[in-house]
Amino acid sequence: MPSKTDLGADVRVLTRRALKASLATIALGSGYPYASLITVATEVSGAPIFLISTLAQHTKNLMHDPRASILLDGTGALGDPLQGARVTLIGRAETTDDPAVRLRFLARHPEAAFYADFPDFAFWKLRVEGAHYIGGFGRIVGFGPSDLLTGTEGAGELLAAEAGILEHMNADHTDAITLYATRLAGAPEGAWRMSGIDPEGCDLICGGDARRILFKTRVASPGEARQELVRLANEARDKSG
Repeated sequence: MPSKTDLGADVRVLTRRALKASLATIALGSGYPYASLITVATEVSGAPIFLISTLAQHTKNLMHDPRASILLDGTGALGDPLQGARVTLIGRAETTDDPAVRLRFLARHPEAAFYADFPDFAFWKLRVEGAHYIGGFGRIVGFGPSDLLTGTEGAGELLAAEAGILEHMNADHTDAITLYATRLAGAPEGAWRMSGIDPEGCDLICGGDARRILFKTRVASPGEARQELVRLANEARDKSG
């Protein structure tokens, strides 16, 4: 069985790749569990973020009791989904007006820009307190926040430059992004875009398919990110040769 460290890395990738999830809240009034479907992205740290309306039942539930869990399903089209990976993240949900959250969510779900500014909608994040991971039969592990989230200490320059890096890569280096997706992540050809970058890696998206590219070394500045992205492009070209 893989080590807990390796499984923790698998959980972080699963979380970063998710585009939708089941949100479980505590129903206002009855106290029963209430499960609903939401679209998700992640903060730079990897914590889930989502955009929901105050008119929705799950939002009313969270406003009364912030305790929640989010189930991320990585089983895909497996014939027996119980053999696939999934993780339940547990914590407390809270609203956020952080511009970086808006940037990262809309980069993953551009269609949400149509209603993101409606007065009844707000961005939320899950303050992760733990997780329960199942990677198939016999691979069941519990995790704490330190196992699940990417540290951002000392990476302020990278975080501040994220919007500019994404704009530059998506405008001028779509060929490299496509190579990352197809040669390094095994994805099909398509109009791939970069939707996020953090000290541990970068996220790519094409329609309903999302991929995660891990860096060889941690990056903390735009210069370090550029060096790693160039290295990855060269690696991808070598694989295509």
